Amino acid sequence: MPRPHQPDCRFLLLPLPEHALLAFGGFVDKLRFSADEEDLSQQRYCQWTVTGLNPGTVRASSGVEVAIDAPVTTLDLADYDYLVIFGCRQPSMAQALAAEYRPLLQRASRSGVSLVAVDNASFLLAEAGLLSDHSVALHWRHQQEFRAAFPDIPIHADALYHLDGNRISCAGGSATIDLATALLERHCGPTRALKGLADMLVDESRAASHALRSLVDSGGKSRPTQRAVALMRQHLAGLPEGVEQLASQVGLSRRQLDRAFTEEHGMTCHQYWLELRLRHVHWRLHNSSQRLSQIADEVGFTDVSHLCRAVKRRYGATPQALRKQQPG
Repeated sequence: MPRPHQPDCRFLLLPLPEHALLAFGGFVDKLRFSADEEDLSQQRYCQWTVTGLNPGTVRASSGVEVAIDAPVTTLDLADYDYLVIFGCRQPSMAQALAAEYRPLLQRASRSGVSLVAVDNASFLLAEAGLLSDHSVALHWRHQQEFRAAFPDIPIHADALYHLDGNRISCAGGSATIDLATALLERHCGPTRALKGLADMLVDESRAASHALRSLVDSGGKSRPTQRAVALMRQHLAGLPEGVEQLASQVGLSRRQLDRAFTEEHGMTCHQYWLELRLRHVHWRLHNSSQRLSQIADEVGFTDVSHLCRAVKRRYGATPQALRKQQPG
């Protein structure tokens, strides 16, 4: 009788409460396609186990229940190469779980398991003290909040994922497919790593440094305005020298940059930057429970009064009133 094939790598998957199903499903399906010949879905070349602190299920942000294969108390963590943590719907939720999950994360790290943070799971690792001397890739929407909470941890602002020794991070969404491909290539080689992309209707595996056209193109028609908007998103709280510094970084004078923004967006560079900040504030009011003082600090308002006046002018309501409304 032939001996069973020993997998080249093993993944322990840890979905947090209200995780994003797209990120979780994309990662698992990429493993599935590479794990066996053809489309047989047998865990031969790589294996994975869905785990949690307790048996049962974990509810995704969409309401779908994901079954736990085995609780962590029944597993030998040293049997796995990676512990992949899928973040919550809100960064503050992931951060609040640090005390509960820290013993597991520390035990996995001591066992030599690489910790992989997907989406805002980086907030969990940072709060648990497990990102010292490391840097992260993070979803663009959460970068400013992460900078405010953990100013000493560098962010790779344009990266889909980042491999940093035994700490790995991913921006989330469909980028988990690219991350899974990169990790599989380490252990199984490029042929097996790329297997199944066509079945998933994915053109190609994107590099960690891949620039999202959907994010860049939304900045305008010209390259300078696109680059300027990308920098604005990275520095919602502003730059020391403001728009002058922004213009210098894209190779234009302030007057030239303002002219380009007026032609393409109907407003000056300063006005566009303020609009980005206020949209972020609006999103945070509906998607977090953070204090107004923290939100004001994230986007560069001098104090809560300054924030309230700007929000009232833009949306016709106070931040407190907007927070009570349903987003629409």
